[in-house]
Amino acid sequence: MSAAGPLPGSPVDAPVLSPFERQLVAATQGGLPLVPQPYEAVGALLGVPAREVQDALASLLARGVIRRIGAVPNHYRLGYVANGMTVWDVDDARVDELGERIAQLPGVTHCYRRRRALPDWPYNLFVMLHGRSRVEVERQALTVRDLLGDACRDRAILYSTQLLKKTGVRLPGGGQPKE
Repeated sequence: MSAAGPLPGSPVDAPVLSPFERQLVAATQGGLPLVPQPYEAVGALLGVPAREVQDALASLLARGVIRRIGAVPNHYRLGYVANGMTVWDVDDARVDELGERIAQLPGVTHCYRRRRALPDWPYNLFVMLHGRSRVEVERQALTVRDLLGDACRDRAILYSTQLLKKTGVRLPGGGQPKE
């Protein structure tokens, strides 16, 4: 690891989890229970108070072991069946500032910068757009293009052709500590 941190895609040391944290991650890696008091339900499963569950999750968040806790709706069931990954070749001097603004637009669920893969792939900004039709996605893409203005040199839309199962990281062995 360099002084500036690991390079993207390079291996990093695995975080050290306590036995309770491993059990907690295993109990929640498929999602929190869909009940009015999810932390109480997880606590009951693990034999601890809800406060202990919340404190441990907060600690995992603070340490960066967990990136976020949030709802993950099934956008297909909500009628958002046109999903276009738009890719943009944007002036490097402006891509961060413009990307921040694009990330705030409705319909944008992912917006991030990547290295170009020249000479074949000039795109450095990726923006995932969701709509109920391709026309809606293309309208959103025009809004992005207008926002980018003359900082944009080229673009493309790559539409999803099939739905792949999306899951987060799963602990091997069901989260049980190694003996």
